[in-house]
Amino acid sequence: MAQLFKPSANSIASTSLLLAATAPLVLIVSGSLITRSPHNTKQFIPIDQPVPFSHKHHVKELGIDCRYCHNTVEEQANASVPATEVCMSCHSQIWTNSPMLEPVRDSYATGKPIKWNKVNAVPDFVYFDHSIHISRGISCNNCHGAVQEMPITWKGEAFSMAWCLDCHKHPEKYMAQFSASGMTGGDVPADGHNAEGANTLTPREQVFELYRKIAAGEELSETERELSKGGTQRIPNDEVHAGYKRMEEKGINVSQMADCWVCHR
Repeated sequence: MAQLFKPSANSIASTSLLLAATAPLVLIVSGSLITRSPHNTKQFIPIDQPVPFSHKHHVKELGIDCRYCHNTVEEQANASVPATEVCMSCHSQIWTNSPMLEPVRDSYATGKPIKWNKVNAVPDFVYFDHSIHISRGISCNNCHGAVQEMPITWKGEAFSMAWCLDCHKHPEKYMAQFSASGMTGGDVPADGHNAEGANTLTPREQVFELYRKIAAGEELSETERELSKGGTQRIPNDEVHAGYKRMEEKGINVSQMADCWVCHR
């Protein structure tokens, strides 16, 4: 009987079987990478605004406190967008004829709020409270990236559930301690002084100390430098014991934080 297939058919058959077996895995991995890509999550993509507001200029160069504009961030779930009157408290005196600020002047004259484009849109099925994070000393840069370096604001993190749960399940890793002389992951004595004798700050105060030091050009600790580059305030593994102590002091309950209802109400 004549041979129906050439010897090369064996290679073709083997390759076809291999492709058929791996194709589902390739599709799953590819789909996962696409859904997590900045193109889909909008991470690191500057968002156009009616007024090209620069956090770098206002926070780093001028040293304006975050709370001057985001005045509800310590007390409410929403960090708030500044009213036009807040902008005009300065810009009625400086840059009064700048074309770039024309929308601000129009808003002030007409009483019609500026329609800012949201950078970090929280889904309807997610509850997020800025104030509770601030009260526990969690830096803005942990979630928003190096805001003080942004000429135009962009999304600093993708905010996946796994990313949030890393902190919610293991908050002790992020209980870094600010003090008047810097930020340290180590223990702070009960008398409220560090080894250099500098008073430690309250959790709320420590959140904004980083930006004050950056604007003043003061030396930053290793963890502060990491935060200033858009990293996290994660403490060294050999100092996590201090994180557990601070969790107790701040009344942080891990079992409660990891419960679904905390974020999905």
